[in-house]
Amino acid sequence: MSETPVTASQAEQRIRAMVDSIPKGRVATYGQIAEEAGLPRRARLVGRVLGGLPPRTKLPWHRVVNAAGRISQRPGGILEQRRRLKREGVVLDRRGKIDLTLYRWKPDWDA
Repeated sequence: MSETPVTASQAEQRIRAMVDSIPKGRVATYGQIAEEAGLPRRARLVGRVLGGLPPRTKLPWHRVVNAAGRISQRPGGILEQRRRLKREGVVLDRRGKIDLTLYRWKPDWDA
């Protein structure tokens, strides 16, 4: 079965919609967002889309972390992302890692 081509605009819309779906107190990985958006193996694209967001965006970009449960470098900064996650109740250990077994968003669970 072949996949229908997706334009860059459609891919960005899908990524933004998935990120906007992550509830407070939950996180998702870049790869997970790509997969849920129908863009398998496009985790780096998710990173590029989030990295290009305007500074005062309402999109909850801070809820997206890497596959190891760590915050990745991005415009807006690690400290800002940590602050926002902490405010939502997401706990980072002293090494800066989030326990994905506790905080990973499962769309089918939260539906």
